[in-house]
Order: sequence, then structure tokens, then C-alpha cells
Amino acid sequence: MTGHTMAGVEVSSVPPHREAGARGVGATVSFGSFRLDHTQRLLLKDGEPVRIGSRALDLLIALVDRAGDVVSRHELLDLVWRNVVVDEAGVRVHMASLRRALGDGRDGARYIVNVAGRGYSFVAPVTRHGSDRPLPAPPHAARSTGGVPPPPRSLIGREALVSSLSELLLARRFISIVGSGGIGKTTVAAAIVQRLRTEFDDENVVFVDFGAVSEGGLVPGTVVSAAGCTIGGADPVAELVTFLADKRLLIVFDSCEHLVDPTSLLAGELFQRAPGVHLLVTSRESLRVEGETVHLLSPLAYPAEEFPTASEALATPAVQLFMDRAVFSGVHEELTDIDAPVVSEICRRTEGIALAIELAASRVGTYGIRGVANLLASNVELRLVGRRNVVPRHRTLEAMLDWSFILLAENEQRILCRLSVFVGLFTMEAACAVASDEKGLDRGGVAAILANLVDKSLIRVHPSGEAVYYRLLDTTRAYAASKLTQAGESDTIAERHARYFATLFKAIALEPGAYIDIGRHASHIGNVRKALEWSFSHGESRAIGVGLAADAAPLFLGLWLLAECRHWSHLALGVTESTSDTAEREVRLLEALAVSSMHTSGNTQEVRDAIERGLNLSEADGSGLPQLRLLAGLNLFLTRLGDFEGGLAAARRCGAIAGRSGTPSDRVIAEWMLAAAHHVAGNQGAAVDHCERGFKLEADVGRLEINLFGYDHHLRAELALARSLWLRGSPETACRLVLETMNEAARSSLPGDYSMAAAHGVPVLLWSGNTEGSADHIERLIAQAEKHSLKSHAAAAWALKGERLLMVGESLAGVETLREALRMLYRERFHMVVPGAARALADGLAQRGQYREAQKMIHEATSSAERMGQKFWLPDLYRTQGQINLKAPSPDIEAAEQAFRVSIKLAGEQGAISWELKAAIPLARLLIGRQRAADALALLTPIYEAHSEKGGTTDIEEAKSILGSL
Repeated sequence: MTGHTMAGVEVSSVPPHREAGARGVGATVSFGSFRLDHTQRLLLKDGEPVRIGSRALDLLIALVDRAGDVVSRHELLDLVWRNVVVDEAGVRVHMASLRRALGDGRDGARYIVNVAGRGYSFVAPVTRHGSDRPLPAPPHAARSTGGVPPPPRSLIGREALVSSLSELLLARRFISIVGSGGIGKTTVAAAIVQRLRTEFDDENVVFVDFGAVSEGGLVPGTVVSAAGCTIGGADPVAELVTFLADKRLLIVFDSCEHLVDPTSLLAGELFQRAPGVHLLVTSRESLRVEGETVHLLSPLAYPAEEFPTASEALATPAVQLFMDRAVFSGVHEELTDIDAPVVSEICRRTEGIALAIELAASRVGTYGIRGVANLLASNVELRLVGRRNVVPRHRTLEAMLDWSFILLAENEQRILCRLSVFVGLFTMEAACAVASDEKGLDRGGVAAILANLVDKSLIRVHPSGEAVYYRLLDTTRAYAASKLTQAGESDTIAERHARYFATLFKAIALEPGAYIDIGRHASHIGNVRKALEWSFSHGESRAIGVGLAADAAPLFLGLWLLAECRHWSHLALGVTESTSDTAEREVRLLEALAVSSMHTSGNTQEVRDAIERGLNLSEADGSGLPQLRLLAGLNLFLTRLGDFEGGLAAARRCGAIAGRSGTPSDRVIAEWMLAAAHHVAGNQGAAVDHCERGFKLEADVGRLEINLFGYDHHLRAELALARSLWLRGSPETACRLVLETMNEAARSSLPGDYSMAAAHGVPVLLWSGNTEGSADHIERLIAQAEKHSLKSHAAAAWALKGERLLMVGESLAGVETLREALRMLYRERFHMVVPGAARALADGLAQRGQYREAQKMIHEATSSAERMGQKFWLPDLYRTQGQINLKAPSPDIEAAEQAFRVSIKLAGEQGAISWELKAAIPLARLLIGRQRAADALALLTPIYEAHSEKGGTTDIEEAKSILGSL
């Protein structure tokens, strides 16, 4: 028995079936008007051959041998598809084909019935003829098809392609499917043959597998044999062309890459001189002859998202193929949301190569999904053994790559190995710089060889805008890297690679905080990592790593790779020394360390030390902009710690520097920083003034993209303005602005922008009583903060969720959520929002009737805010203290009134009219209840009238109601 393999399908040239006479009967049987010869595998009706597929015939033999019995689907799979994978849907398809061939159900004929839940049974009367002579051969014997592979068991991710290429083949006659090894070229070709069965009968399809042909001189003879042509002349090509000149055939040349010259010559002759012949070629390299239409076969698509759900992952063909093949390794569970990212990463690592996916999936039954992922992390995929009934070059990825490698010229092998140093995309310039040498391989030679490797499907081309990038598939890269090590060139090439990228990023001169065009440089990230790893692991080359870490830090920050940025900054700062010629580099590293640490590790002393050290160095150097950025970081750091006065002092230092530099962008930054600082320091009038001055200055120069310490400060200013406007009595304007700002931040490429916007924007909605509009933003904030490990904002998000739960009446869930959120906030030292969360928890405890704990909580929160100088929160804390005093089983009326009046006084000092109203409403109700309606009217009227907008919050509506009743 001979066999053939295709990526994505298990096949066998002769399907196994139950041997004739297995039950002690003859080789020929008859039923109705049919006669079936087991030996010749021939079905006749009224003496004429019946067109029937091979699998359908095997099904018929299996069922007739057990006529009257119920044969289960599992038994049919074993009898007809032994050692071949197929699902029950495949059985149904072939069973339907068999019934059509028999005319089952027409004119009262009944042969096969489906017994629900059990299987199939052949029910027609059967006569067995044990001594019959063999039936005569059919009048039109089929031409040998040269071993046409059966169609793939399941065609995943290629359905539309097969349809389009089938139409194209009929129209143009000569199609070459070109792609790297294992990508599924033969699978697609077999599916096209199946699709064109209505155009070309079995006897008019010729399939030639050149994988087993090693000599170019054997090519014509191999095709002659497959086509059923008998020749004896000296020119087999001419005789073959003459033989086929008037015939309409579909000829498939499979696996031509090692015989490109002879197959291209033959294909060209057939196309020109045999107009009825349609040629379908599979190869790792195009034939490049007249008439050829080349289709470059792409890998199967896999999820682009890093953390897809199961449904998102299964929407991609690579994951579908993986799970389909995993079933045959013994796995029958459906893909879960937990495992979906792991499977997606496996498919991403195998880069959509069908053979690689199948080899990985074949081990899931033994190792599990995560075990397979661990195997691939060690490059074990190169040696995973696949099915035994395939040609040797497809049994492992290593064997497949050996096949390609030995076909290369010596210089091509050398350049391919050197290019394995690149991770991901690289440019022609990078390839020439790293792979050229003094031994005859100059830049021009490298460029020419690179083009050859592209033609041979060993390197892929990735156009991106006006630029052109190249890359090796990961499996090819791992294979070539092992060859580079064997050649003893690994360190030499790695050093060239590291120096190239250090030089490149020094020339690019990325500015910290300038992330608008950072995507242009994102393609370098894998190579930057590789260069840094190698540099810091080789003591004599650490200086290369220090320079690259400093110059590439904006790239890591701009791509929000914070943990990596922190790691490389740490390493580099451990090497560099504070000398005059390295001060600028050290400042960049310190800033990168501070930014990445603040977002990943919280508001730690490490962050403050890095900022202060950077400020000292930049002040000594006299550099204005680094100081401005570092002061912005100090302002943010102190604000997050809850040191609002310290944050204001840092903002004022920033203003002084901007006043000296005089540049518009510096002045805008300073105004916005002062606005945010005054807002939390408790001066809402000054906050609005600074915001408006900053926006006016920006209008003169155009929209500024100013990202400092992970945040867009334009967005930060809009949030400060919205919050201040709300407090100053314009709630409708404030809510509209905050929603616009959050939606704008959601479109930012930096996760920190939305997390910052939502963490400080959602409170405005909650202050207004908008629990419905805030719900989606709270959930999105939780998801984004946790996805990107923004622990401080995740804690703030849970606090906001707890507060909203209290507002909608879910007090138990709200209290428990707030307790956990406060623990998180303290752990992250995100004291900026602790008073607000503590106030909400105290309110929730009072709702639950836990008054003693509520009073203790609000007292501690108020005392802490006073001790830390957090004036901003005090009006709301005192208001809640008054409300808790009123709700207690023994209400303290005097203490409650006093707390409300303190709240109103402190809010008035801030210019926070809306917080005055929040406290005035319960105080007015208290006064009315004590028969002091006139005092209530005198208290509430001026505060209500001070609001420039008389709508937009539940407080305003309540104040209207009270005033209307007085």
C-alpha cells in the first residue's frame, strides 16, 4: 500500500475495508437490479457499471456483509476508515452519496435504513454467489490517476480560497500554490481537485507527487507514468505533449521545489501546446514560466488579541484546526475561556502553519493544553513526531526544514542562519548590516540572497506603508539558529545585531512622552529585547545595553510594556555611573524607571527616589524639559499618595521652570498641572482659571499630545475642569465633559489614559446620582486595569463599584466590595481616593444598621484627611458624619447639625457650591423637622441660586422640592 500526506489531513491511497467473504460467503452478491463484486470492487446495475465513490463503495461492502444487522457508526468508522481520522459528519456525507448511487427511496426501492441512536442497516434481500466467476471489466477502464489524495477530512480556514482558486484554474489553466513547508499546499490542491469533480472525472485527473523523485531527468517519465501514456521515443517531453495535446485533463504537480527547472520546463510546454490541460502546481518556490498564476498561500489566521475568549479564539481557523486535531489525541472537552489564550498562544507560536498546529495538537491528550504550551516554549516543536503513514519530510518540522535547507546554495544557507538572529520583523538595511562579511558577501550580495530566500518561501515579506519588512517563521528561525550555533557564529552575529539596534535607536532619538508615531517603531520591539538580553548577559558588551535601554525606553513606555521597561532600566542603572557624559542617559533611565514602577508596583519609595535623583541631575545639567517631566511625575506621585499640598508645590516649581523657558508647550503643561493640583488641594476657582488659561494657550499652537508619566495631560486637564465645574455649580456641563473625556481616552493607545479618565471621571457621574450611566464605565475600568496590571486604578475601580452598589440599594454587596477595595488602596498606597472610599463604606455600614462601626469609620477617615491636609475631601466627610449621627438608634441632633454646618463652611472655602448643597439639603430637612422652616429657607435658597445650572443632579431636584414646599 502506498500513502500520501497533506498538511491538515490524514490520507491513505487505498482505504481499508472488510475483506470479501468475512462471514464465509462468496465474493459476489446481488440485490435488486444490482450485482456487487467484492474482489474487483465493482458495482453493476443491469450489467452497467455504477459511478460510486471509493468510500461509498466501502460502506456498501461493510453493510452488505452484515445485511440485516444494525452496524453502529463507530463500527463503520473502524471498518471503512481504519487508521484514518474522520468524524460522524463524514460518515453521513458518504452514506448520502451511497444512497444516491443506489437510488434508495426512489420508486419504492429501500436498501439502507438509519436506526435512530444505533447506526445503519442494509434491509434489502441479498443473494450470495460464492462460485461465480469474476464480473467482466467495465467498458471504459479509468486512467491511472497517479495516486490522487482523497479530499481533506475537514477543510478549515480555506473554503473561500478553494472556491476562488478553482474558478481561477478553470479560467487561467495554470495555477501555482506557493508557500512554506507544512502550510497546507497539498491540502488545498486536493480540495480543489474535489471541487472540480464535475468538470474533470476521476479518469481525467492526474496527480504527480514529486516528493519521491530526486533526479530532474526522471520528471518527464514520472508524469508519463501517472498519465497512462505509453511512449518509447528519445524525447519523452515531446511525446507526452503530443499525447495530451487533444485531451482535457487536470494535472497536479505536487512538491516541485527541489525540481524547479525540469518541472518548469515541462509545465511551460504543457501550457503552451496542450490547451485542454489545466495545471495545478504546489511548491515552496514558483516556477516562473509564462502562463503561471502564482498564489502565495498564507498561514491560518490566529487570534490577534492576547486574551481572547473561547468564542473569539474559535472564530479563527488556526484554533479551529488545533481543537479539531486535539480530539483525535483523546481530548473531548470544549475550549474554555481560561484555556483560550493558551491555545491562541500555541497557534501564534506555530504561526498558523497547519503541520505545526497538528503536531502540537497531537500531544494534547498526553500533556494537556498547558503542557503542550510548555513544550513549545523550549522549541520542542521541531522534533515532535507526527503520523507514521506520511512521507519522512513531514514527520517532524525539523525534517521538513532539513528538506528545504539542503536545497539551498552554501551562501544561502549561511545568510539564512545569520538572519535567524532577528526576532520578528527586520528591514533590508538591518539584514545587510548584520549578515554581510568580508568574504565576498557584501551588502549587495546579501540583498540578492535575501530575495532568493523570499522566493523559496523561507522568508516572508511584510509591506507596511512605504516600508518593507522581512521575517522568518519562528520554526524556521529556531532551526536556522541551531545551525548558526553549530557554525560557531552565534556571538559574533548577536553582537552585530545588538550594535545595529543601539545605533538605530540613538539615531531615531525617541522623545519620552512623544507617543503619537510610536507605532512606526513597534516592529523593532522583538529585536530590541533580543539585543538587550544579549548585551547584559555579556559583561564586555553591557555598555551597548545601557545605551539601548536609555534610547529605547520611550518605545517600551509607548507600547505600555511597563514591566519590561522597569526591568531594563534597573539593569542599566546598575551599570551606568554618574559622570558628566552619562547624566542625560541616566536621567532618561531614572524617568523610565519611575514611570514604569509607579504603574506596576504602586506609589513606592523607589519611584520617589528615582524622581528626586533625576531632578538633581537635570537641575545640575540645566535641562528644562527633563525637569518639567520629572516634576510632573513628582506631582502625580505625591497626589496619588494623598499629599495634595506637596503635589501643588511640585506644580508650582513646574510653573516657575515654564516661566523661564517661555515655550508654549511648557507653559501649557504648567497651567494644566497647576489646575489639577489646585483642584485636589481644594481651590476650585483657581483650578478652573488655570485650566482655561492652558486651553487658551493650546488653541494658539494647536492640539498638544503631551504624555507625562503615562498620562495624556490634555485629558487630565479636561477631567480637572469637569470636576471643578461640577463642584462650582455646573453639573450638566461637567457630566457632558466627563463623558466626552472618557470616550476620548478610550480611543487612546495607552491604557493609562482611559484608566485615569474613568477613575476620576466616574465620581462626577456618581455625585450627580447617575448610577446607570456610570455602570458600563466602571466595568470597563475594572477589566482594563486588571488586564494591564494597573493595580492602583483597579483598586479605585472596585471602590467606585462598591459605592454604586450602595446607591442602587445593594448594601451588602456594596459594603463587602468597599472593604476589599480599601485593602487594595492601602496596599497600593493610592491614598488620593481613600477618603472617598472610606466615606462610602461608612455610609454603607449605616445603611446596614452597623452604626457603631460606621461612626468609627467616618471619624477615622475625617481625622486622617485633616492630618494629611486633604481639604478636598473634608466637606463630604463631615456631611456623611452628620447623616450617620442622624441615622443612629439614638440620633445626636446637635452633633449632626454641627457636622453639616462644618461641611457647608469648608465647601464654601473651596468654592464647591455643589458640596454645600449636598450638606445643606439634610440640614434643611433637619431644621424643618425642628420647626425652623425659616432657617431652612434662608440656608438653602442662596446655595441653590448660586448654581448656574438648575438641573443635572438628584440634589438639585431635591432642593427644588424642599424649596417648593416652604
